[in-house]
Amino acid sequence: MIMMKTSPYYLASLLLISVLALQGCSSTAPASDATTGVKFSDNKELDYTPPNQAYKIGPSDLITIKVFQADELSGELRVDPQGNISMPLIGTIPVMGLNQFQLEKKLAAQLGAKYLQDPQVTVTVKEAAMQRVTVEGEVNKAGMFPIQGDISVLQAVALAGGLSNLADPAKIALFRKQGNDMKVYNLNLDQIRAGQMRDPYIRNDDRIIIGRSGSRYWLREVGTLFTPYRFFTQ
Repeated sequence: MIMMKTSPYYLASLLLISVLALQGCSSTAPASDATTGVKFSDNKELDYTPPNQAYKIGPSDLITIKVFQADELSGELRVDPQGNISMPLIGTIPVMGLNQFQLEKKLAAQLGAKYLQDPQVTVTVKEAAMQRVTVEGEVNKAGMFPIQGDISVLQAVALAGGLSNLADPAKIALFRKQGNDMKVYNLNLDQIRAGQMRDPYIRNDDRIIIGRSGSRYWLREVGTLFTPYRFFTQ
């Protein structure tokens, strides 16, 4: 059947497109999802401290140790499977479960006990081997990505190739396990880019899901559906 501009089917279709587009135009995510029952946690709960400052060292991590004015004691060391490192003078040192500040104090104490006067030790985690983040939904390259150093939500989305053309920047869900609980936080990438919302750092095993823009999806799908009829509307 040929569909003319003034036919009831054509007018009803235009109305349907308009309603669906309006339903998807809201950029403010709800406090909870009525379909799934998921309740978003308060973003004030998020910790914006760089993870490497609180990170607990584990097997296969690569750490950098610098001892002031003692180059022979400085360098990069890989933590062995048992959670130990080996350094000149002081030998094997258990480091698993320590953060960088605790390890600094431990090394300074051992070096100061026999070998150096008031040693100044700096420890950084160069590569956290066990760290990863999962990015799913409306991104160009969904998947699980290793974390090296401190990265934020924006940077994690960039690892996944950025947002797809159907993504809604206001519908970002960050899933984070805290103890036995799973917390979900709603983030808005546009607000983060504009400096209106802080960009939280990623923690190990975080999961980011990018939601779809209802209006963009329906306009694309319905636009494709109506392509064969365009010459009737000229």
